[in-house]
Amino acid sequence: MNAPGSPLLPDAAPGDASAWRRATRQSLEDNQRELAAAFDRGDDIDDLLARRALAVDRVVVGAWNQTFAAAPGLALIATGGYGRGELFPRSDVDLLLLAEDDVQDAQKAGIEAYFALLWDVGLAPGHAVRSVAQCVTAAREDVTVATALLEARPLAGDTGAQTQLLAAMRLPDLWPPAAFLAAKRDEWSARHARYNDTAYNLEPNLKEGPGGLRDLHTLAWLAKRIFGITRLDELVALGALGPDEYDILDTRRRALSRLRYGLHLVADRREERLLFDYQKALAARVGLTDEHRDNLAVEQLMQGFFRSAALVQRLGERLLQRFDESLRESQDVAPIDDDFVRIDHSLALRDTDLLHRRPLTILQLFRTWQQNPALRSLHSATARALGESLSRIDEVFRADPRVRAAFMTLLRDPQAVPTLERMSRLGVLGRYLPAFGRVAGRMQYDLFHVYTVDEHTLAVLRNVASFARPDSAERFTLGHELWRELRKPELLMLAGLFHDIAKGRGGDHSVLGAMDARDFCEAHGLSAGDTDLVVWLVRQHLTMSITAQRKDISDPEVVTQFAGLVAERERLDYLYLLTVADIAGTSPKLWNAWRDRLMADLYTATRFVLRRGLEHKLHADERISETRAAARERLQDLGIDDAVIDRVWQEFPDDSFLRYRAEQLAWQTRGIAQTGSAGLPLVLARPHQRPGALEVFVYSPDRDGLFATVAATLDRLGLSIVDARVVNSLAGMSLDTFQVLDAGTEFVAPERRAATISQTLREALRQPALRAVPAKRAMPRQLRHFRVPTQIEFTPAGERTELTLVCSDRPGLLAQAAAVLREHGLRVHDARIATFGERVEDFFQLTDEADRPLSPALCERVSAALRTVLDAQ
Repeated sequence: MNAPGSPLLPDAAPGDASAWRRATRQSLEDNQRELAAAFDRGDDIDDLLARRALAVDRVVVGAWNQTFAAAPGLALIATGGYGRGELFPRSDVDLLLLAEDDVQDAQKAGIEAYFALLWDVGLAPGHAVRSVAQCVTAAREDVTVATALLEARPLAGDTGAQTQLLAAMRLPDLWPPAAFLAAKRDEWSARHARYNDTAYNLEPNLKEGPGGLRDLHTLAWLAKRIFGITRLDELVALGALGPDEYDILDTRRRALSRLRYGLHLVADRREERLLFDYQKALAARVGLTDEHRDNLAVEQLMQGFFRSAALVQRLGERLLQRFDESLRESQDVAPIDDDFVRIDHSLALRDTDLLHRRPLTILQLFRTWQQNPALRSLHSATARALGESLSRIDEVFRADPRVRAAFMTLLRDPQAVPTLERMSRLGVLGRYLPAFGRVAGRMQYDLFHVYTVDEHTLAVLRNVASFARPDSAERFTLGHELWRELRKPELLMLAGLFHDIAKGRGGDHSVLGAMDARDFCEAHGLSAGDTDLVVWLVRQHLTMSITAQRKDISDPEVVTQFAGLVAERERLDYLYLLTVADIAGTSPKLWNAWRDRLMADLYTATRFVLRRGLEHKLHADERISETRAAARERLQDLGIDDAVIDRVWQEFPDDSFLRYRAEQLAWQTRGIAQTGSAGLPLVLARPHQRPGALEVFVYSPDRDGLFATVAATLDRLGLSIVDARVVNSLAGMSLDTFQVLDAGTEFVAPERRAATISQTLREALRQPALRAVPAKRAMPRQLRHFRVPTQIEFTPAGERTELTLVCSDRPGLLAQAAAVLREHGLRVHDARIATFGERVEDFFQLTDEADRPLSPALCERVSAALRTVLDAQ
């Protein structure tokens, strides 16, 4: 029997089965083309989904008629999204063939022929063959089966079997509402956790990720099971959903559905993740264009997605809570003050209309929550009222002195960061600070920034708040020590809040953000001195990071210049804390032991200069003398005689005492002192205090290709060099130190890893002829979508030449560059490697084979060779 209202393809005459297959396949292809054209015209997305489902209905019912002339006891049911009557271009077509066991046995050949026919015409359905009893058993055992059957839609066949199934699914003991809600909440939390890591920040899953379409489906399933309704808008009449809330959910559902439909078209396959492979093509397909270099079409696309997802998450959590409240038999209510009560673990207003009558209550609500940190959430009625009152946060509200004072009170509290996170999640912070609202959901199209600007900002503030805890010293060496000395921690909070607030506008976001910060500080009554500090921090928030990672901070002149910019100790303390919080909040992988050491070294050196006074310039001979004395003291504590120390140090040039810390020199000296000539080359490796970073020291006769061989060997070991110091001894030895990061995914004890590095590198350097052979690895998929134009620049640097190399990252980059330098007889004296996502900035201090600066002709030859290697990939 045909399902009512399901138009069919014409039945084929006997013997014309192949003609029917051809016609059906063609009809499906024509339908896809027609709907793709309709999508590009901007037709209603719900209409497109329904039209695709109807086209598939015609095929599956037509195939049924082709296969089963008469088959009592057999019924065909659509389930899942297809059961809802929604099909995306490459969606699964989920079918349930309902039959009792004896019918299944009798019709086995026909059932197999039916699904084979669907494959022949290009549908590739997902299917199950079950009896009604088997369906009920499976549904009891697995909530996902029960969920799929909630959307069962009869298509063809025995109506009696269909009726039986639908009746069975309504049995009160089959996933009662409270049990169904609990299971779905667990499923919701587990799915959000699974799809909320860094990879999914860059390439989110439209369907399964937090705030994606699956959240909306879950809300609809719960509404159906708890209230017996078929559409979310029916919740409005029941009072379980406000009209504005429904409008937001429906608008965002349409936006997400449109993105998913377009993604299927540009991927030409079933793809639910917004991979880099498709983001640009999808942005173009939905009609977006680049506004300017800081607001690309692809960034507009991703901002639209993240804003939709954030709203769905916000309202979804609220509706889940409302469902839970509706099923509770009683509530534990306790007064807090004249305006607020506690209901179970939620904060609630006694009178939600107070938000409209007295808008200041909006901030008082967050202050009350701040003072009662045990409260987990807002009561759903209060959350709805807050959402409806967001429009009251306007220019008049923002200009109210009482409101401004209340906001600063929130900011000064120890619970400031959780409060700001709540305000952001509930839409209040973006209304109070419109500039923050403009960067909400804003993603930068690169591999360096893995969070949206608003999420990054909140991550920075969480790092700032962590400085108050003593255990933060395990992650940030100086964090807690300096936090305790801050005059006003809220100034650091403000700098963190505004440091990236101007991204996407065009122009220097540091300058524009500093202007916004000044306006805010002056409007909120901060003193001139406090305002100037916040503005300076926002303006200079990148300076310390750039200085440490791109310049040689062992050079006293570099440190003196940085100290001149900072000018005073208080600024240095605040800037260090803002810088490390910013770096650590950019990507989970960016902050590591090496960067921690680097920032601490720059801070310590700058503080020393400021303490001496900028007018007392630090001379190299003073630095050398102080370092020698400190290193000698460490070695003496280790029981090493002065005579041994002096013998080793006879080889060390003054450069060693400028470029290495005292504890590094003690480590190197002890290793050399304990090694005879038969033990050369000496290779030492030691892990940093925190995992993932190691230091490697090589003491070897200076040879052609030494640096290139070390670089290639470390690359083959899966290590990334981030800093290299090459010092030539007075006795023809090379004293090279490498700071490396371990890219290995398997845990290996640090000491064991260090031993492996030492042994492998020593074997490579003992070969009669050094071989700098980089590892051969495929370019990671994500990197292929980002092309940084290669820039090569040579500049004089005293008795050396500095090479600046900017290019796209790729496996083995440093080893390849080092091989080119070796081919041209160049000696590497220093190397700093900074990787920012897909962008690499490498700096080398070089001389030619006669230890002189490079000639212009040699620079041209090296530049051409580097471009040949780097641009070939």
